[in-house]
Amino acid sequence: MSSAPADKVENTSRGSLAVVFLTVFIDLLGFGIVLPLLPIYADQFGVDEHGITLGLLMASFSAMQFLFAPFWGRLSDRIGRRPVIMIGLLGSVIFYTIFGIATVEKCVWLLFLSRIGAGIAGATISTAQAYIADTTSLENRPKGMALIGMAFGLGFTFGPLVGFLAVPTGEGDPGPWPGYVAAILSAGALALAWFKLPESLPKNASAGRENSHRGFSLGSLGSALTTKSIGGLLIAFFVCVFSFANFETTLGLMISGSHLENSPFHFTFGQVCLTFAFIGFTLAIVQGGIVRRLAGRISEGALAAGGGVAQIAGFLMIAGAVRSGSLGLLFGALAIIVSGFAFVTPSLNSLLSRRTDPEKQGGILGLAQSVNSMARIVGSGLGIPLLKISMTLPAYVAAGLMGVGVLLVIIAAKSGKDYEVEQS
Repeated sequence: MSSAPADKVENTSRGSLAVVFLTVFIDLLGFGIVLPLLPIYADQFGVDEHGITLGLLMASFSAMQFLFAPFWGRLSDRIGRRPVIMIGLLGSVIFYTIFGIATVEKCVWLLFLSRIGAGIAGATISTAQAYIADTTSLENRPKGMALIGMAFGLGFTFGPLVGFLAVPTGEGDPGPWPGYVAAILSAGALALAWFKLPESLPKNASAGRENSHRGFSLGSLGSALTTKSIGGLLIAFFVCVFSFANFETTLGLMISGSHLENSPFHFTFGQVCLTFAFIGFTLAIVQGGIVRRLAGRISEGALAAGGGVAQIAGFLMIAGAVRSGSLGLLFGALAIIVSGFAFVTPSLNSLLSRRTDPEKQGGILGLAQSVNSMARIVGSGLGIPLLKISMTLPAYVAAGLMGVGVLLVIIAAKSGKDYEVEQS
């Protein structure tokens, strides 16, 4: 089995980067639009008072990404990155259109269908990461992964803003246009992919491969975890994302104060949307400006560990903001937490890519995306019950988990080598 040369020539055109950027941007745009609007839709659709249906609706997107990210990754290893990215964009067009129709019909099951389908289509992020890995050298790999992180942040910035513009007061009918806007943007990205996105996978790369069509399986995860260079990184990835998701899920409830008697914050719907937009904007600025400049100068392990330490400090500041009711401390803490997270994820993705057989990039990055989704599902499930016990408890638990994550990152970074180095 041959491997790609270490000194890979940068051959990504601006059009190709634009398509990859838009693929990730649109996925997070749709997620960000829906996140602040879901409680409003739930009230309008008469969802059960205990919130079980709403919880399932929010989890369905991440659950589908967990199941399908390895499938798309392995399929892209077999048939190429371009067709898989285009299939994902076509799916986004269809299912965000269905989301708009669901809001008109006030049909919760159509809403479920749209979120499940959007999760399946959005699971092609791992293929976008594999495209970057195909077309960047080892030295520039972190910069490429940071570009995806920047798209992630901008999608999460403009998504809540679209939700805010749909319902500025937080009351009334958002209408179908949030879904239709996401569908139109997906169609635009699909057209751009058709004309501007060349295939990045060598024509002979898929020769002789078998079982590359399979989706997530315990066997494939077990095999990856037992691989010295990969297993430790996947575990570190899970713990770091789990820590962030535990905090992320509780933020909206904490600052709105609508369901928490002891909350010192009472943000309006518009202020909640703008807070999420602030988080996404910070993520985009840090990943697009700072991480991309430091990538290649500082090792990925050091960047990820440093980001984790910053998050620990931010989580402890969040607990202080809750106790004091300080808005300044709250937003300072959010900026530090998000900035730290901006260093962690692209650095770990870059390390995974460097240590993976180039012919299996899609599959391994797909597994990483599944681990990411599972961490968000579990973290979401833990965060809200902790918040009900104490408003500061999610922050303290997140800080403790991130401490474990930093140790795991340091150990994983030091215990493995680049794939090409291992083969020499």
